[in-house]
Amino acid sequence: MPRLSSVRLSSPPRDGMLTLFHHPSCPHSRFVRLVLEEYGLTARLVEVRAWERREDFLMLNPAETTPVLVEEGLPPVPGAAIIAEYLDETRGATAAPLRLMPGETGERIEVRRLMSWFNDKFFAEVSGPLVMERVYKRFIPAGSGGGPPDTEIMRAARSNIRYHLTYIGWLVRKRDWLAGDNLSYADLSAAGHLSAVDYLGDVPWDEDETAKAWYARIKSRPAFRALLGETLPGLPPSPSYANLDF
Repeated sequence: MPRLSSVRLSSPPRDGMLTLFHHPSCPHSRFVRLVLEEYGLTARLVEVRAWERREDFLMLNPAETTPVLVEEGLPPVPGAAIIAEYLDETRGATAAPLRLMPGETGERIEVRRLMSWFNDKFFAEVSGPLVMERVYKRFIPAGSGGGPPDTEIMRAARSNIRYHLTYIGWLVRKRDWLAGDNLSYADLSAAGHLSAVDYLGDVPWDEDETAKAWYARIKSRPAFRALLGETLPGLPPSPSYANLDF
């Protein structure tokens, strides 16, 4: 997996090729990678450490956040939600009946609501703080916010995850998937964020059996294989991470 320093951004991808600038622990990047896999799209993966503030990455996304999707001849597509909408606009119609954004207006609103729930609320309360404290801080210089993890922040995030799991369980008991009868962006956004936390061993799976069964079902999909096969140097995954029968 190439780092940004090994990629010349002045050289655009080959015609029709997708490049995803991401970080392996970034929950939003994981969501987009699951979407690409579900749609059968191959993308060149370029690892970015956004905290390094590299000028070539800032030219792609001045917000300094991952992920960013690049397709030849088009502006960079920054952010998980925008990438999801872009892929639906450009690939969704040909993906039916496996389209991840439903066609009916009311159903689309619900998928977008739940995407926002996990990409914004869950990230702010759970996955963002845990990944920052347990992963990113290991690489960020102390003078720039790195250093030992803040145990109070981690304790709060581990407490917050419990009501999110309860909410997932409540949704699945009412529906087949989170937003309705079919797999959608809602499921993949939730799974992407949960997978980042599950890697760290911070998901209390005994909190809600319905949520656990839903995650086991989505984790068993072929789209998850690449994520489950990756490990971070110096930080092995939790025992349950790649176990489909956890």
